[in-house]
Amino acid sequence: MVTMTSSAEQGSAGLMRLAVDGDEIAFARIVDAHHADMSSVCFVVTGGDLELTEEAVQSAWPIAWRKLHTVRDPGRLRPWLISIAVNEARQLSRRRRRGRVLEISVALDRSATTPWDPGSHVGDIDLRNALAAMSPDDRALIALRYIAGFDSTELARVLHMSPSGTRARLARLLGRLRSELGDG
Repeated sequence: MVTMTSSAEQGSAGLMRLAVDGDEIAFARIVDAHHADMSSVCFVVTGGDLELTEEAVQSAWPIAWRKLHTVRDPGRLRPWLISIAVNEARQLSRRRRRGRVLEISVALDRSATTPWDPGSHVGDIDLRNALAAMSPDDRALIALRYIAGFDSTELARVLHMSPSGTRARLARLLGRLRSELGDG
């Protein structure tokens, strides 16, 4: 049976083959394609710590370079890379269990007709605080599901759980978040 592959899949497979063979330009293209996704997920896992996020993603790339040859399916490259970054973020977060002051970034828009009101962002601050109170493993589950878009099968693979166990754990976490945020 002949299967049709998209040009994106062929391109990804070609980049992977070149990178596995030591082509640094091909690997740089992989980095360019996936760095932002990895950073977004790690930001949640680290509880919003930008420095720790960047450290986690930077730590993930050498691992990916060394182990790229183990990825058999080019379609699994994105989840595989994100999983490496999440593991690094969880480890770094566990090592740095210290209290942090929540920084509120204030965007100064001189052309705005109304001044920036921190009170309009209370829900965002509450969510960040609720997420920060969770363990790095719990934040990882939420980030992988809602930032990276992993389904329960992909989550199960990363977390070494069954898909049904993953769904149950996620439901408990969401219930806890809703309760803490007063939404349920």
